[in-house]
Amino acid sequence: MVEKTSNKRELGSFSVGWIGAGRMGYAMARRLLQAGADVAVYNRTRAKAEPLTEDGAVIVDHPSELAGRDIVFTMVSGPADLKQVICGENGLLSTAVTPRLVVDCSSVSEEGSLEVREVLAERGCDMLSSPVSGNAKVVAAGQLTVVVSGPKAAFDLAEPYLEALGEGVTYVGEGELARMVKICHNVLLGVVTQSLAEIAVLAEKGGVPRHALLDFINNSVMGSIFSTYKAPAMVKLDWTPTFTPLLLRKDMDLGLAAGARLGVPMSVAQTTRDMVQRSIDAGHTDCDFGILLEEQAKASGLDIQPENVEVDDGLH
Repeated sequence: MVEKTSNKRELGSFSVGWIGAGRMGYAMARRLLQAGADVAVYNRTRAKAEPLTEDGAVIVDHPSELAGRDIVFTMVSGPADLKQVICGENGLLSTAVTPRLVVDCSSVSEEGSLEVREVLAERGCDMLSSPVSGNAKVVAAGQLTVVVSGPKAAFDLAEPYLEALGEGVTYVGEGELARMVKICHNVLLGVVTQSLAEIAVLAEKGGVPRHALLDFINNSVMGSIFSTYKAPAMVKLDWTPTFTPLLLRKDMDLGLAAGARLGVPMSVAQTTRDMVQRSIDAGHTDCDFGILLEEQAKASGLDIQPENVEVDDGLH
């Protein structure tokens, strides 16, 4: 049964380790620190984690130094990185000490997650798969959402810490079910963004300013937290990266692979994946995936320009 919680509770007395202080990991670790958690942080580039000391963090040089922590969170780029920080040289399991629980918030495949889960189980350590929805700005606004799967007892232990990360936590069951939910979520993210790009270009080529179209959409039943949040970037053509086309392609590929494995045709997702690939082929690799709008405009023969209009992103 799906369980969703959103009522914040007092954090327990567990010590927390945090692995990965990129854009998302840094913001999430900071949320725990500001909620009063005892957090020690490892990041491959130590300097990127150092500012967290201002919030009370202890910075360590290797994941192995977090093995004595009760709960260790990981937020890394992919399955290879996850395996390295857990099982590699100076990894979390490279000492005789083992944490009580690992909570992985990365977006990795079910297969990669299961491999790490089995290694941890051999050492008597539970694992929760806990991918998240949002970006660093969403985290700072307290609107991050988390989907979780794994042993129910482990979820009950970690729940207050997961709740401290944002707005709501959804427990979906045992094993790797949360990975499937996150992949489905990110496929929808790509499809919705491509659809927004298409209708924005259609309306603008028909004479309607982008900000006016998006204002109407966001005030209608078709609007969403996401479309509202994305509106300022689409109006001003601000592609400061929150999630890159390369990362979106990775998740679209994972979704399409799951569809092929389970016999689920995904023609809309495949077309969207092709549009994402087109943007990558055009050299858009380090920007935000909202660049799909400019690629749609180019394909439509529209010379799209930023609009100097202030638009509310809804993150308050």
